[in-house]
Amino acid sequence: MSSRPPVFDGLDRKIITALTANARSSFAEIGAAIGLSATAVKRRVDRLREAGVITGFTATVKPSALGWRTEAYVEVYCDGAAPPRRLAEVVRNHPEISAAMTVTGGADALLHVRATDVEHFEEVLERIRTEPFIRKTISYMVLSHLLPESPEAGASQPAPKDTPGHAPDMR
Repeated sequence: MSSRPPVFDGLDRKIITALTANARSSFAEIGAAIGLSATAVKRRVDRLREAGVITGFTATVKPSALGWRTEAYVEVYCDGAAPPRRLAEVVRNHPEISAAMTVTGGADALLHVRATDVEHFEEVLERIRTEPFIRKTISYMVLSHLLPESPEAGASQPAPKDTPGHAPDMR
């Protein structure tokens, strides 16, 4: 089995862009937009899925619509070297944690937490802190999203970039 990254071309990239913008687009709609038949688009999507380029299809939901109005990032500091496997077990037990990753720097992990309100967030934080290997946490409450079109902000699709009439992002 080869460890080379999968090879895909410009049409594959256009298909991925179309599905990222709207995963409910039909193969016929995508094909019409990029100049392929629905059958050709389906074959390419199947190949991209088999290659692990496309890993799934999902719906993006605005967190506040579900009652998650408070958001924070939490740095987690562990005693000793807590293995990522153990951290993963802990975060899976907290439905309020929407993302978690190990990181470089002083903290061992970074958690993205959503809660209904500040009291709920405090309760989640206390539950996290009860883990015996967690030494301390540092929390950062989200006040506003500077990129409201991002998935983290609950946007339904990314903002267009480099499209006619839209200035390219020059950051």
